[in-house]
Amino acid sequence: MNLEASAAPEPVAARPAAWGAVLAMSLGAFVLVASEFMPVSLLTPIAADLHITEGQAGQAIAISGAFALLTSLFIATLAGRLDRKVLLLALTVLMIVSGTVAAFAPNYAIFMVGRALIGVAIGGFWSMSAATAMRLVPPADVPRALAILNGGNALATVVAAPLGSFLGAAIGWRGAFFCVVPVAAIAFAWKLASLPPMQAAGGQGLGSLSRLLRRPVVVLGMAASGLFFMGQFALFTYLRPFLEKVTRVGVSTLSLMLLVLGVAGFIGTTLIGRFLQGHLYRTLIAIPAVMAVIALALVALGSSAVAVTALLAVWGLIATAAPVGWWTWLARTLPQDAEAGGGLIVATVQLSIMLGATVGGLVFDAAGYRATFHLSAAILVAAAMCAVLAARAERRG
Repeated sequence: MNLEASAAPEPVAARPAAWGAVLAMSLGAFVLVASEFMPVSLLTPIAADLHITEGQAGQAIAISGAFALLTSLFIATLAGRLDRKVLLLALTVLMIVSGTVAAFAPNYAIFMVGRALIGVAIGGFWSMSAATAMRLVPPADVPRALAILNGGNALATVVAAPLGSFLGAAIGWRGAFFCVVPVAAIAFAWKLASLPPMQAAGGQGLGSLSRLLRRPVVVLGMAASGLFFMGQFALFTYLRPFLEKVTRVGVSTLSLMLLVLGVAGFIGTTLIGRFLQGHLYRTLIAIPAVMAVIALALVALGSSAVAVTALLAVWGLIATAAPVGWWTWLARTLPQDAEAGGGLIVATVQLSIMLGATVGGLVFDAAGYRATFHLSAAILVAAAMCAVLAARAERRG
């Protein structure tokens, strides 16, 4: 998953728009998101090959989230001292190393090391990607540049899960993980050739976060976004075992269902803007509420492939678009503190993904899918309630 930090564009000398560099960044975003969520569609074969439970395999999402969290909190200090081109290239090398380690891991511990490395790359890239894009093009072209950058994210959301499932069946889960390595190598070469030097202009540390957290609307908004992602990934991480054991679909049907989910998410991302313009909080409240209903409906209708496919399409339509809503909330709520607020929300999201995957895995192993999906629904309801309170706090403020 993937929600990036906002940052004010740093003052740089006027230069022509570096669209090649923007496209290279978009390719890097594609590789990151595909790598981050690759385990979701390969949970069962990973567990079988490494002789672990499916809940333990799901912790591959949790550990990448944990390291992304730590990196997002401290990358500003590091980014303030290094040329951003050098830092971005180093993060791309981490993508390559991560995919290689995970693909050839002889045991669970080494596999988790590979997943930790991709977490570092995720936290670093998303925490500075918007600021970097803003340095690559003139101010008038920034919206277009950010749209292209996020296009890699959206494309990976569509293809990562079904493609991972297909490749896992064709060449094994290890081969599927290794497929990201040559794409990351292309992204590295493209960035090396196209990114201009971007000298450090200093960055914000953690000091300003305490000031933001004294504002009730910020605390409630962060709580709502965190609970949303926790509830989402408590269910989404364990979707494949549910589809195989409850809906009883084969690999080809499973891949098709995941593709439907991804395509619906891509559509939702393109449509959500019109709902956010005049109904920001209503949208942020409605999304987790509807997803909670879907989680309960999956339990009730899980044996019907048609019903499950329809439910997953709606889930993808709104869940994939939700980060756009929280990005809009951040820009509207913290227009003067976008960098600090952006780093905070990246950390919140990654912590929530980690907790959702971890708690969901423990519940899945201990009590099965019903308890896991019910837990997801409860967390999503709590997210909707926090969004209601955030709306009230903003009105009072």
